[in-house]
Amino acid sequence: MGLLRFFVDPFEAPPDWRHGHRAFISAYDGRVHPTKVEYDGRVLSCRRQQHESGKLHVPWQVPGRGSAIVSTTSLPEREQPYVLPLELARGKLAEVRDQAAIWQQLRMVLPEGYQQAQQRAFQLLARASAAQSDLSQTCRFAQECLQYAFAAADALTKAYIVQRQATRKAVTGHKPSLLGCRLEPWPQGDAMWERFPQLFSAAEIPIEWRNIEPVEGQYDWEPLDRMVSYALDRRLVLRGGPLIDLGPRGLPEWLKTWENDVLNLPSFVCDYIETAIGRYSGAIRVWEVAAHPNTGGALALSEDHRLALVARILESAVHTQSDGAFFIRIDQPWGEYQARGQHRLSPFQFVDALLRSNLGLTGVNLEIAMAYEPAGSLSRDLLSLSRLIDLWSQLSIQLHVTLACPSAESRDGLADVDLEVESAEHAPWSERSQAVWLHDYLSLLLAKPAVTGVFLSHLDDSMPHRYPHAGLVDGEGRPKAAWEVVSHLQEQAASAAE
Repeated sequence: MGLLRFFVDPFEAPPDWRHGHRAFISAYDGRVHPTKVEYDGRVLSCRRQQHESGKLHVPWQVPGRGSAIVSTTSLPEREQPYVLPLELARGKLAEVRDQAAIWQQLRMVLPEGYQQAQQRAFQLLARASAAQSDLSQTCRFAQECLQYAFAAADALTKAYIVQRQATRKAVTGHKPSLLGCRLEPWPQGDAMWERFPQLFSAAEIPIEWRNIEPVEGQYDWEPLDRMVSYALDRRLVLRGGPLIDLGPRGLPEWLKTWENDVLNLPSFVCDYIETAIGRYSGAIRVWEVAAHPNTGGALALSEDHRLALVARILESAVHTQSDGAFFIRIDQPWGEYQARGQHRLSPFQFVDALLRSNLGLTGVNLEIAMAYEPAGSLSRDLLSLSRLIDLWSQLSIQLHVTLACPSAESRDGLADVDLEVESAEHAPWSERSQAVWLHDYLSLLLAKPAVTGVFLSHLDDSMPHRYPHAGLVDGEGRPKAAWEVVSHLQEQAASAAE
């Protein structure tokens, strides 16, 4: 069994370091290895089956910004433990400089702020490397290096956003990305019906099987008919789905009777697909046919079974509406869930297998739900998001991204009972931090040419939803600070399209 060990400065990571168990190791190609993590208060030990070199990814407190996933470079196994802060600083600085070189080759002008920060980070890394006879001194220099490396990453990525936006404005006829959100069955006359088209150019129609057919053979289409009519009247772009949610509690309860019936279960699923798409084929062209197939949790479906089922779903969808655009939703797209050892395929491999089968998959919707546990993505900076989008763009298909992040850390009675907000020790989540996060992430995604649509997970916290406190309106109907952020970005996108 392969083993990588890291010395951890007790001052930076105390004996009760609660995030250490979420560390994992990946291969050179990004595949996440099932990783067993042990921490004795001084040394972090990471075990996996492979003996090859690997990168460690671990939530780490970065000075001035709180906890974020930081990665080392690819490290070989050795007897002597590595110094964790030093390797994290080396890994982050290498990532930043590598990305700068790529963008510079594409004629991006590197900002002065980046140059100064990365030069200072490099000097501190050299001092940390030279001081390894004094581990506390090494860790101190390495922590300071990390601070400057993250500052360099921010300066670089924000300069990329500005320059990409300028380029897109200069290109005549460029179609802007969709900015959308999930519609809800608000009561007639509710103010949200008037507010929605002020913020969004697209609407997600939640055609979810568990709500439409809670009892076998009994359908309730009325709320959806009303939403579709409303969206068409306001000339919003419609995206229907997710039709089949393969996550926990995503399917109707009555379907459990058939979970072990490999012949009849796909038949039930495909019948529903054909019924739903057939009903709205004249109004909806963009469909999210399946959600969470990579992580699963619905019924007792194995990974192979889910892959085969999604293939059948795509075949039925294309047969029903040959001119439709069909997406699947991939959650935790960085693949950290693989560290538990329950999944063989990475998110990228799962989608690639479907594309190679030539089943009519148009695109992928990447669900990025930041700071939720146990099923959300671990916190990452803007540069990590940019590199993720660049990776997925290699598939040469359309990319949609669905975003969620919290505005509070308290319990949310209308959210999924299995999800809670991951507490941020140094900077608790608030309406302001949600607004800043959404501004940065939305700005980057709208600047990415591969991204054709960005959606928010939900709008209104007073309606049942999956992710706690992720709406732009609180439970009392009051717009949060993020409302103004989204409104401003939508105005910018509209003016750029003129």
